[in-house]
Amino acid sequence: MTEDIYDKIVDLAKRRGFFWPSYEIYGGLAGFYDIGPYGLTVKRKIIEAWRRLFVFNHQDYVVEIETPAVGPSIVYEASGHVESFTDPVVRCTKCGRIYRADHLVEDALKVSAEGLSPEELTRKIRENNIRCPVCGGELSEVSTFNLLFKTQIGPYEGSVGYIRPELAQGMFVSFRRVLETMRNRMPLGIAQVGRVGRNEISPRQGMIRLRDFTIMEMEFFFDPQSGQCPNLDRVMDRKLRVRQYKVRLEGGGPQEFTVRELIEKKVVAHPCMAYWMTVGLDLVKYIGVTEDETFFEEKGPKEKAHYATQVFDQLVRTSRWGWVEVAGYAYRGDYDLSRHMKYSGQDLKVFEPYKEPRVEKVKKVLVDLAYAGRTYRSRASEAVKLAESLPAEEAERQLREMGKLRVGDFEFPASAVKIVEVEQKVSGRSYTPHVVEPSFGTDRLLYVALERAYREKEGRVVLSLPRYLAPVDAAVFPLIEGEEKLEARARQLRDLLVSAGFTVLYDDSGSIGKRYARADEIGVPAAFTVDYQTLEDGTVTLRDRDTWRQVRLRLEDAPEALKKFIYNLVDIAQLGKPVEPEG
Repeated sequence: MTEDIYDKIVDLAKRRGFFWPSYEIYGGLAGFYDIGPYGLTVKRKIIEAWRRLFVFNHQDYVVEIETPAVGPSIVYEASGHVESFTDPVVRCTKCGRIYRADHLVEDALKVSAEGLSPEELTRKIRENNIRCPVCGGELSEVSTFNLLFKTQIGPYEGSVGYIRPELAQGMFVSFRRVLETMRNRMPLGIAQVGRVGRNEISPRQGMIRLRDFTIMEMEFFFDPQSGQCPNLDRVMDRKLRVRQYKVRLEGGGPQEFTVRELIEKKVVAHPCMAYWMTVGLDLVKYIGVTEDETFFEEKGPKEKAHYATQVFDQLVRTSRWGWVEVAGYAYRGDYDLSRHMKYSGQDLKVFEPYKEPRVEKVKKVLVDLAYAGRTYRSRASEAVKLAESLPAEEAERQLREMGKLRVGDFEFPASAVKIVEVEQKVSGRSYTPHVVEPSFGTDRLLYVALERAYREKEGRVVLSLPRYLAPVDAAVFPLIEGEEKLEARARQLRDLLVSAGFTVLYDDSGSIGKRYARADEIGVPAAFTVDYQTLEDGTVTLRDRDTWRQVRLRLEDAPEALKKFIYNLVDIAQLGKPVEPEG
């Protein structure tokens, strides 16, 4: 059983400037956290690692954009969030407290309740006599609560907007523009980092469950007729720990698969799912998680988001919360682009030209011009153009399901619409891309990195972050506080390291042992000390945060030595002459 160190992490995070509850002077507000100066530095390094792995390393076909945090209601009606982005809630009839019903059932019965309907949750509450955990009162029927943060755009009532609950919709809505920018080349990945908001019912897991947080997301668009995925051949023998839904139902744990096996056994809906999961594994390993402390878990039919055909959560073990999701990999099919085409009337398909034009039978939409003229008058030509540009299969679906055709602001009854088949010379084919989406919770990764790094050694706390992930590259100390000559040389060393591009903590307050301890708690991997020997021969000591080993080297060699040390290019013993540690 892993020791529960959550409270120790929270205490360290507050004292040393990693994170703390927002609005503390007003008593705080659940689900909101400030990221402090050292936490923000680590968070930015995690984001840059994600950019390198997901965007830079795939720059031939992955690009990054930025879209607004607030969107008009129509966008989230089209995406299905207004209707489906809900969680189950239950109210205590005695004290009035509101709880997330599935979490309440899970806590009481120690079983998974994710994906159960309100009716199923109500039945479990009644059958097991689950009461309010605070006052013991009887609980109401379970209902649903929409997690979207609602707002008003501009001064006009009725202009409803929502804070985005994910980054995806901005990328779907911008798909055509980005595709044109990239010269219509497919496949295409559109990536984004940004803040999102989810009006969680009862957030209670600190940094693990927030109402306002940062995610890193990528929508990978591809031709559904192709089973290919760029760079797939490079990872076919990579191994991933995966727990399929059917195995979970039987009580089984994760099993090891190669990427080749995941594809051949059809464990994944598309080869690109497996590919991006390997990239996600690299990111989690980069922040200090070992492969035996993470695996991919397939979501069940009732557990998946409304837009997803298949979902794998990437889980990481934590000391208090057990296995926690840090990323999700969703096969979204053509759900989003199809919905946005339906609601906007715009064509978001990809056109693939043939090498030589062909004569093919194609379906076309025709509308009654007389009906358009007398109904829409000056806008008739606009209405006709929009309606007849609609894909025939979409028009057929609308006529079948609604008995009318709706596009933009215009509607045509079935009697005013014809779907005809004609022969025409076609120069290519159009298709709606399918999408694989890897999405990471950045703040959760920050917490996981801190927890993985936490150590206690001889009564001291040491934050053993991977050296390249530390919030400060090096500390510089004069051995004795108030000794002007030592302080002058220490500042000289600090300036030398800063000019070489390193972040440096200069500290001349207190004993050298206390300064080492403060630097260890922040996670500073290297500490340089200027002492009296420095004044004699120009050498300084370099101390390793984790082993407390020290070597002596020339002051002017410090930048190059630090570079090698941070990126683990050599052992510390190769950087100078070993010396006895000072504390």
